[in-house]
Amino acid sequence: MRWSEQQVLEDGIGAEATLPGLRGLLRTVRTPEFAGTTFHEVEARSALNRVPGTSPVPFRWTVNPYRGCSHACVYCLAGPTRVLMADGSTRPIAELRVGDAVTGTEQVDGTRRYVRTTVLAHWPTTKPAHVVRLGGGTELVASGEHRFLTEGGWRHVAGGWCGSGRRPRLRPGSRLVGPGPIGRAGAAATRSRRPHSAAYRQGYLCGLVRGDALGGDALGSDALGSGRFPSDRVALEALGRAHGFLAEPAIRPVAVAAGAGEPGRIPRPAGRGGIAPVDEVVRWPAHPDDDWCAGFLGGLADVRGEVEAGELRFTLGTDQEIIGRVAGALHRLGFRFAVGRSAGGRVVRVAGGPAALLRLAQVADPAVGRRRDISGAPVLGGPALEVVGVRPLGLSMPMYDITTGTGDFVAEGVVSHNCFARNTHTYLDMDAGADFDSQIVVKVNVARVLERELRRPSWGREPVAMGTNTDPYQRAEGRYRLMPDVIGALARSGTPFSLLTKGTVLARDLPEITAAAADVPVGLGVSIALVDRDLQGRLEPGTPSPSARLDMVRRITDAGLSCGVMVAPVLPLLTDSAEALDALLGRIAAAGATGASVLALHLRPGTREWFLTWLGREYPQLVDRYARLYRRGAYVDPEYRRALGARVGPLLRRHGLTGSATTLRGQVPPAPDPPEPPRSEQLSLL
Repeated sequence: MRWSEQQVLEDGIGAEATLPGLRGLLRTVRTPEFAGTTFHEVEARSALNRVPGTSPVPFRWTVNPYRGCSHACVYCLAGPTRVLMADGSTRPIAELRVGDAVTGTEQVDGTRRYVRTTVLAHWPTTKPAHVVRLGGGTELVASGEHRFLTEGGWRHVAGGWCGSGRRPRLRPGSRLVGPGPIGRAGAAATRSRRPHSAAYRQGYLCGLVRGDALGGDALGSDALGSGRFPSDRVALEALGRAHGFLAEPAIRPVAVAAGAGEPGRIPRPAGRGGIAPVDEVVRWPAHPDDDWCAGFLGGLADVRGEVEAGELRFTLGTDQEIIGRVAGALHRLGFRFAVGRSAGGRVVRVAGGPAALLRLAQVADPAVGRRRDISGAPVLGGPALEVVGVRPLGLSMPMYDITTGTGDFVAEGVVSHNCFARNTHTYLDMDAGADFDSQIVVKVNVARVLERELRRPSWGREPVAMGTNTDPYQRAEGRYRLMPDVIGALARSGTPFSLLTKGTVLARDLPEITAAAADVPVGLGVSIALVDRDLQGRLEPGTPSPSARLDMVRRITDAGLSCGVMVAPVLPLLTDSAEALDALLGRIAAAGATGASVLALHLRPGTREWFLTWLGREYPQLVDRYARLYRRGAYVDPEYRRALGARVGPLLRRHGLTGSATTLRGQVPPAPDPPEPPRSEQLSLL
């Protein structure tokens, strides 16, 4: 398709040289009709997108003809928040990078379990901060929109609203799930973040060599006399650490048994094909301290430890002395354990599941990464993860968000939700911030691919939601005309669908939507902020007029379809009077809308700067009052929200708009609960 005065930056097979991460790229286009926006036309390989099981939205499938949107949501945590890496270590969320392996969760055979996942996107923002305090002493600093997984499902940090009603939030007594607090067991728990002491090094080598000897034909200490270290069972990570330790001088004396040689000094390599004479490396200390015990457990775990479903077991044969040493070291460092039998002798099991494994990983610091991995363990809660309180800090601060392959991650010992939309651009070698807003990917073959996927015998005809991630009726849809064929494919396959849009291009496809509604359930939603044409023209130049949007609602309802309206955003001191809202809701009701949701203006970073510049130019007398209303950050003052809620509730009831803003045709909408207006700018579609 050739647009007026368009600039084709790349065309044909050479296009992939410009964006090597964008597979199937046909060409890149800019046009004066969309200043500041670049369109990348691609041939998609799939159309149906499955929503991650960790997402709380009431649908499982979406279709997005376009990638990129200027209305993405942001969930975020403070920069120092420690994220659990896949190897059991932790790293501040501010320091994560795309490609890092972290710990997430997913449903496996009906049970949520820990799994390894990858960071797909990472970006900063600034948000009003809240502190979530847990029973075990953990304090989490997060935005009000951030979600944590509780025993009752996902919960937001702070109360508020979304398009489908009041969002669930954390309350005192809510119990989060996750491995629990780690790294808080006193000095021993932080040892691995300091250089390894001489005592740790000697303990590590003792555990590694003695554990390796247990694997010989004769299980027991007599294997040390003739054994050479290392055997093939010693992993490269452990072997590399052993070489490094042997090259380091002693830092402080360590008490060893009488006649064992110079205290605290590890023998030099013997040069006989092994690292050192075994009997000189493995001498027992007379009075082992915490560091020696930690090193001993770390070395033994690297060669005789196995992790299954988040539980560490030491397989130790029949050597009673080494069994006793393991039990003594675990007891000294505060770990619970049990001794059992196995085919080859005795097994020492560290009790406590993933929480104990992660604490032991920090204390004993094994070199082999898989000895720290909690993958496969079930995700549980506990008293230490019970919410004691949630309070706003009264300030905005830098925060960070990531997207992972599972849609969640573990931070400070609890499971956190992450943004699911922005990562789509990182797949394309574009960033998750500005590029997401201005680099629009157009899947020109989306309908053809969708039809093929809908014909598969495995397709269960579950509802498909469109517009909850990116708007399918962006202005570019007027040119590309992708949606008519998408609607037709869904209807022919018997698949219910819903649409949420802020534009009026949808009216073009009403015949197709009406025909589809005769065969499958269809839900529609439209956004209308105000009816003052002069103000709308100055505030939203280039967008459809209020009368055009109301006309679209009328045309939808005249066609026999239900249609909800999002009154968003309400502008404090400009469009929030009872008279203005009454007039708007009256016209919405007259247009036949099924229901309405009212959302106050939300000033995120970026939007905030643009809007306040516009306000200073158009209404300079309101700048100081807005500064007071939004002094806490992106959300308007709570007192204002309560006053707006008291004003809106009676108006919604008067005009008969208390039903759900969007619903699938033929379904009963949920009961309304509107004592205060919505806080969140994210719109969700039922």
